[in-house]
Amino acid sequence: MNFKSNKIIARLPKHLQSFVIRQPYNEYTSQNQAVWRYVMRKNVDYLSKVAHKSYIPGLKKAGISVDTIPRMQGMNRILKDLGWAAVSVDGFIPPNAFMEFQAYNTLVIAADIRTVDHIEYTPAPDIIHEAAGHAPIIANPEYAEYLRRFGEIGSKAISSAKDFELYEAIRHLSIIKEDPNTSEKEIIKADKQVAEVVESMTELSEMAKIRNLHWWTVEYGLIGSLENSKIYGAGLLSSIGESQWCMSEKVKKVPYSIEAADTDFDITKPQPQLFVTPDFAHLSMVLEEYANKMALRKGGLKGLNKLIDSKILGTIELSTGIQISGNFEDVISDENNNPVYFKTNGGTALAYKNKELIGHSKSYHADGFGSAIGKLKGINIAIEDMSPTDLEAYGIYEGKIVNLKFEGNINVTGEIITGKRNLKGKIILISFKNCTVKHKEKVLFHPNWGIFDMAVGKEVVSAYSGVADPENFGLIYDVPKEKTHKIKYSNKDKKLHGLYDEVRKIREKGRLNYIRLEEIFILLKLEFPNDWLLPLEMAELVYNENSQFKRNMINYLESLAENTEIAHLINGGIELLEKELKRVI
Repeated sequence: MNFKSNKIIARLPKHLQSFVIRQPYNEYTSQNQAVWRYVMRKNVDYLSKVAHKSYIPGLKKAGISVDTIPRMQGMNRILKDLGWAAVSVDGFIPPNAFMEFQAYNTLVIAADIRTVDHIEYTPAPDIIHEAAGHAPIIANPEYAEYLRRFGEIGSKAISSAKDFELYEAIRHLSIIKEDPNTSEKEIIKADKQVAEVVESMTELSEMAKIRNLHWWTVEYGLIGSLENSKIYGAGLLSSIGESQWCMSEKVKKVPYSIEAADTDFDITKPQPQLFVTPDFAHLSMVLEEYANKMALRKGGLKGLNKLIDSKILGTIELSTGIQISGNFEDVISDENNNPVYFKTNGGTALAYKNKELIGHSKSYHADGFGSAIGKLKGINIAIEDMSPTDLEAYGIYEGKIVNLKFEGNINVTGEIITGKRNLKGKIILISFKNCTVKHKEKVLFHPNWGIFDMAVGKEVVSAYSGVADPENFGLIYDVPKEKTHKIKYSNKDKKLHGLYDEVRKIREKGRLNYIRLEEIFILLKLEFPNDWLLPLEMAELVYNENSQFKRNMINYLESLAENTEIAHLINGGIELLEKELKRVI
């Protein structure tokens, strides 16, 4: 967390900081660096023609080099000028946390990098996808604001229990797929688990729909017209295979609309259909259209029920502005489907404008919290709208024993101790002693239970995931127990990596050592006959020369290309060398 060059990171709340890890830069092998170079060189060559105009200049603005895996410190020194930051994390993190990082103008960068076997595409988040995919487009101010706003809204989306089950299944699958030591049997089992969770999901939660919108824009979005679209989605920008596939007529292009929220995706396969937005402003319009449907803005009985069904920490806000954060377990509604009483279980905190009310922490309300909602029977004016004169006229003031009969058959009887008001003078909380709360004949609160604190509000105006004041609540996200596997390299693997390292140093020094290159070439043919990336790196060093060594390297690569699975990778690399040679000439 010691990034002195970027103040944005210092503003991150503690519950997000728990996901941040130190970038394991020294653990990247020279083969990893070669994978980065191959993907980036191919991408810059191809994407300069098909990506949004912000992409190529955005690479420089985000501090991303074609030749070297970026360091977080370096990216942060440059990103601060864009008003953004970047942090390293371990693979997939929970969707709400991922979105909240975006709300704080912070890019989440997975620390690991794909293996050479998955050089075209990986289902796991990696530094190529996160850094080279997401970072460049935020150089566009309109898109950067969309990303921030998406995080702000998306982090409030209410999840279902199945959402977390799916997240864990996908995280596990992505981890084992990137580990070359994983057996095929394990992968088949994990694939099946993901499919079973997806199949068991019935109605899409808010988070599932937000995740769909994120996928079809931030990850796999196209921009422009249906006939002439450009790439801006990070998933496409970081996949040398799918960035070409998506431009073909085999992929259906449809106008981007709110319908994308109900369109599922399969993370393990190329997408058969993509959405095209006419411009970045349209993305924000659709986001606001969906946000207007969320419990965040609708509140009400549906919002409360979503929180109850989710079984996760959530917050409701009443019309006075008072916020109640906890695990909601029950709600009572009237014949018009208006909530008239709600109840939480366990630690619950009260807040106003996202600041905890003094004396109303989750430790004070350790056993839960309940309150009546709505207007009093036979009185047109709600308690929150009553002036001091009105409150006195209806006998609602300190030291007075009252019997408040709410619409919805909730009765609150007790002696008023005190009340709290908001900045506008509206009363937001009334505390009682010797209080009994009933719904019809059912006792909801008994005098023996202590002080009854009643949140004042005629309606629930908002319901959302998370808590109003995370710092004072002591919010803690559960960091995933399963960590990304550290690949165990054999002695033979390490020897190959050593050869990659030698070739890398030769290129960086700019002085060819033909004798050593010949020796490395012989070792490759004898001991590593299936490796194609290092021969390509070596061919690059001598490609602008007319030497026998160059001809030997090209002939060797062409023989390797007889393996149809890697032929397009090798041929693509040679074509790129040919283009670079012509530019030099």
